[in-house]
Amino acid sequence: MVINVKDILENMNRVENRIDSACKRSGRDRQGVTLIAVSKTKPISMLMEAYDCGCRHFGENKVQELVEKYEQMPKDIKWHMIGHLQRNKVKYIIDKAYLIHGVDSLKLAEEINKEAVKKNITAHILVEVNIAGEETKFGTSAKEAMELVQEISRLPSIRVEGLMTIAPYVENPEKNRVYFRSLYQLSVDISRKNIDNVNMNVLSMGMTGDYEVAVEEGATYVRVGTGIFGERHYETV
Repeated sequence: MVINVKDILENMNRVENRIDSACKRSGRDRQGVTLIAVSKTKPISMLMEAYDCGCRHFGENKVQELVEKYEQMPKDIKWHMIGHLQRNKVKYIIDKAYLIHGVDSLKLAEEINKEAVKKNITAHILVEVNIAGEETKFGTSAKEAMELVQEISRLPSIRVEGLMTIAPYVENPEKNRVYFRSLYQLSVDISRKNIDNVNMNVLSMGMTGDYEVAVEEGATYVRVGTGIFGERHYETV
């Protein structure tokens, strides 16, 4: 199946309308939720179609893809590094990623801080929490998240903006409501500590299958790929 610009526009409108509805159901301001188009494995042509439809936030899982697309796409795009980031690759995206979502260890944060110092910039990050305690997922535990945030807060060139999670894959999105609610509550608990250099304004949670429930439970970023670009995977950029 070939996805064309009309399909992408229709898909984006459908997702945006569902976000609108979720905000209304939960009494939230629609301006408080941003859609990230997850563009991993998708060619530049498809990204440009989403861009032409008004999308400015794109999410990539792999450093090489983010760097290549950053060089070729318009410079007003905000790139989100949403995949697991290896320490030896931080230097390639430190000045390209608007927000790094998957920080789950002090060692990774220290490397981000080191590279940010070199570039004389502040890196904006989210602490990734494995809120469901899945063995196959990256992320700190909910129990250890507070301590990790406090440790990262001492690094001078990093700003903790909030939390991120990847909920379990489920057929019924309602099953993930408890996890989204738990992440929101964790962010409230951390916020109450008034830790210097830490914001808890961002909650990155919810993907194609469950983003409406995530919005109802407080998500500020939802990460949607298949819901915009379709199922097909591409080998090349």
